[in-house]
Amino acid sequence: MIAFKTATLPELEKVLDWAGQEGWNPGVDDAAAFLVADPDGFFIALKDGRPVAAISVVNHADSFAFLGLYIVRPECRGQGIGYALWQHALEHAGARTIGLDGVPEQQANYAASGFAHAGGTTRFSGHVAPEPCADLRPANAKDIPALIDREAAASGVRKAAYLSTWFETTPNRRTLVGSAGLCTVRRCQSGAKIGPLIATDSASVLRLIRHASGLFDGDVTIDVPDASAAVADACRSLQLSPGFETARMYRGPRPKVGSDLYAVATLELG
Repeated sequence: MIAFKTATLPELEKVLDWAGQEGWNPGVDDAAAFLVADPDGFFIALKDGRPVAAISVVNHADSFAFLGLYIVRPECRGQGIGYALWQHALEHAGARTIGLDGVPEQQANYAASGFAHAGGTTRFSGHVAPEPCADLRPANAKDIPALIDREAAASGVRKAAYLSTWFETTPNRRTLVGSAGLCTVRRCQSGAKIGPLIATDSASVLRLIRHASGLFDGDVTIDVPDASAAVADACRSLQLSPGFETARMYRGPRPKVGSDLYAVATLELG
C-alpha cells in the first residue's frame, strides 16, 4: 500500500541521508533550516509504512515555489511511486511558478510536466588556500533583513522564511558580509559548501571564497549558474574543478534576476 505524508524533522533528516548516498553532499544542519522555509513543503511516500521516496515543493512567496529533494529509493524505482508523489507534491504550489534544478537526463521528464529549460548550473569543487580578508566580518541578526533583500535582488525571488534562518550563525554555518559582498558557508557531510555568494565584481568573489574556505575543514563546493560566468571564471582561477551539472527549469514565468555576480544557496531550495 502506498501513502503520502508531510515529512517531520526526523524524516527530513533521513531524506538528507538518502541525498548523501546519492552523492549530493548535503549540509550537516540543513534539515532544520530547510523545514523553516515551509514546514508543509516536504513530502514522503510510504510503502507498507516504510519511507521509500521523497520530494520538496517549498513555497517561498505568493508567486514562487521551488522543487527539490526528488529521490526514490533504488529498490522502488520504476514502480510509479515517484511520479505519483511528484503529482501529489505539485499541488502544494497551487498557481505559483515552480523552479527546479534537475540533472540533464531528466529534462525530458520535467518538460512533460510543463517545465521549460532556463539555463544551467555547474558545481565547482576543490581545495582553496584560505586567505582572510579584513573587510569581511560575521553577519549578525541586524544584518539579516538587508541580506535577504540583497539575495532577492540577485536571484529574483524573495525567500524571507528560508534565508532568515540560513543567514543565522550556527556551529556549522557562517555568513560573511562586507563591501566585497556576502556569502554563507556551511559544513557538509564532506567538506563545505559556499552559497549564496553575491558580489559586484570578480575580485570580490575571490576574496569571499578565499576567506570562507578557512572557516571549515576540507574542500569547498560552489554551485554557479551559467549566467554568472565571472564566478565560474573565479572558481577556475582558484583551480576548482567543474563537475556535477544541473538544468534550471521553470513551470510558469521565470523570475527576473539581477546584475550581481551570484552563486545559489542550495540546489534543493534554490
